[in-house]
Amino acid sequence: MAGNRARARGGRPAGAQAGGPAGGPAGRHAPPRPARRLCCLAAALLAAGAGGAFADDTLPDVVVGASRAEQKRFDAPAAIDSVPVDPMAAPSALVNLSELLAGVPGVTARERQNYSQDLQLAVRGFGSRSTFGVRGVRLFVDGIPATMPDGQGQASTFDLNNASRIEVLRGPFAQMYGNASGGVVQVFTPDPPRAPMARASTGFGSDGQWTAGVTLGGGNDKIGATLDAWSFETDGYRDHGAARRRQLNAKVVAEPAAGTRLTALLNIFDQPLAQDPLGLTRAQAEARPRQSVPLSAQFDTGKTVRQTQGGLAWEQRLGERDRIEARAYGGTRALTQYLGFSGAAPNSAGGIVDIDRSYGGAALSWHHDTRFAGLPLLWSAGIEADGMRDARTGYVNQNGTQGAPRRDETDTASSYGAYAQFDWTWHPAWRLVGGVRASRVRLGIADHFVTAASPDDSGNNTFGNVSPVLGVVWQAFESVNVYANLGRGFETPTLTEVAYGPAGTGTNLGLSPSTSRQGELGVKWQGASQRVEAALFDADSRNEIVPLSNDNGRSVYQNVDGVRRRGFELAWHGAFGAGQRYGAGLAYTWLDAHFGEAFVNAQGQTVATGSRVPGTARHSLNFEATCRPVAGLVLGAEMRVEGRVFADDLNTQAAPGYASFNLRAGYAFRVGRTRWYAFGRIDNLADRRYIGSVIVNESNGRYFEPAPGRRFFLGLRAQI
Repeated sequence: MAGNRARARGGRPAGAQAGGPAGGPAGRHAPPRPARRLCCLAAALLAAGAGGAFADDTLPDVVVGASRAEQKRFDAPAAIDSVPVDPMAAPSALVNLSELLAGVPGVTARERQNYSQDLQLAVRGFGSRSTFGVRGVRLFVDGIPATMPDGQGQASTFDLNNASRIEVLRGPFAQMYGNASGGVVQVFTPDPPRAPMARASTGFGSDGQWTAGVTLGGGNDKIGATLDAWSFETDGYRDHGAARRRQLNAKVVAEPAAGTRLTALLNIFDQPLAQDPLGLTRAQAEARPRQSVPLSAQFDTGKTVRQTQGGLAWEQRLGERDRIEARAYGGTRALTQYLGFSGAAPNSAGGIVDIDRSYGGAALSWHHDTRFAGLPLLWSAGIEADGMRDARTGYVNQNGTQGAPRRDETDTASSYGAYAQFDWTWHPAWRLVGGVRASRVRLGIADHFVTAASPDDSGNNTFGNVSPVLGVVWQAFESVNVYANLGRGFETPTLTEVAYGPAGTGTNLGLSPSTSRQGELGVKWQGASQRVEAALFDADSRNEIVPLSNDNGRSVYQNVDGVRRRGFELAWHGAFGAGQRYGAGLAYTWLDAHFGEAFVNAQGQTVATGSRVPGTARHSLNFEATCRPVAGLVLGAEMRVEGRVFADDLNTQAAPGYASFNLRAGYAFRVGRTRWYAFGRIDNLADRRYIGSVIVNESNGRYFEPAPGRRFFLGLRAQI
């Protein structure tokens, strides 16, 4: 019955995000001089075969966009990783971003076993306290933003079954991409093949997991296209945790003339069912981790989402020294969410949230390659404009059915940005990279539901900031680069964060934007078959936007000064033996995220100076090892360790630390013209009980979301 009701309430388009930095990788064209030495992702990347973040056993020189300009990952003046993705070599279901980012230091990607709330994604502690979607991290897909103009993003719309790589940028240079603080995550899909191609996949696993997909593509040297359709469903690890997703993606790339490239993108995402089991108390999680609280069944908690989005990107070379890029995108998103309470009080916003969103944006950038003092200099400049409009209504939740109206308003957000940057090789061994971005974000609420109990909550607020960043790279040796950078960050409140006032009524438009000062020092060493990277970072934030309370899915926020994040990241990868038969990789993060100033919480209690920021682990470690005993067969083992994670500002509730072990295997073979790939994996091999994620400051003490016990997944893919 709950599943049927959830399907019935869906019915409108869902809002995804689009946009993306012009100035990323340049596709089939070679980069302009003197950047011609900056290599494209080689075929060796796809031949790696192990899947995951440590799959690139040949250590290819990956092109990335650190400062919104293409360059080698090794030469970037920042901490940046490029994770290769090959569906014909990835030993996982490719449903959640958390499957692929475990090996990236500084990044936390927690799959919550709750498809109503999306995964928790944080970079260097930024975004760790988000109770919904992705905050503090900017998301892009093929250069189109997956983050809305107000700063909120959703990773659920990523189509990982048709991805080629994922880039993760950490630190101050993330500010060049807009309203973000900690980092940027970009998903890139492959260009259409020039010969006809077809791929089909299916898989099944524990808790009723099932996936199926098909990809078609082809073209010539002038135009090509791919079409990808994908479906996923699960009964859920926990009671009242079922989910259904369907996705359709299309990409067309045309090069009608030399130096001209046009890319058209279409994404349709439909999630007709995503039940929300809500959080558990510590005692409930230990007694029966699969349970949901009775409120989830009573109010049929969950979410339905439908989203349609299209985008167009244009690249034009104007001779050898100049290139211009432009993009435009637009879409609609419809979301209906049933919360775990009725919301029947006359001054309540209701226990059912219904949002119809339309959004879009455009950007234009120019890149000029020249010389200064006889040495290479690359200039870039760009402008961006994005907007969104939400028709937001709220209703009484009458035990899982829609009741009387409690909210009716129009919410708007607009974002405008202009940036300029340079990359100057002022000495054969030294590069100076810098830039500045001016941002302006406006949030507005027009209240159409005005009664004696619910006064007019209309209002608006505008936020502006100038974010500079400067970095330097020293090539100490041919195989060693040392870099340092400084920058100032900026993060505005989102429409969701201003939706509910601190007193339980009205809105929260008085929230201020968060600003931060960030610094980073790092070293990169790359040998013939090994790679080591390490980084120290420090960030101080003012007016940090943090949860004041979280009541059955409805969150209220406040500003807090003096939040400090500092830490150390270490990554190592190596390939050994004849033909690089053996591979191993390690990613370690030490993060000290704490409140540098005392403040008062929602219950009037004082949070002491030095209290840990909830949602962050001080230590996290990922280790992977692979072996190729025979041609086509890859065996792998994974170990993931995470320290204690506090769930509240007072640090009285915490999820204990844990270690989990996974095994995986993949076998690639051919039958005639068809390539086949069969894989399987067992996660949490020891069947250990642990808390996978926490709900920060949950008002009812239900902070904890248990991780699954031992589970398996088997899959088969074929390509011709």
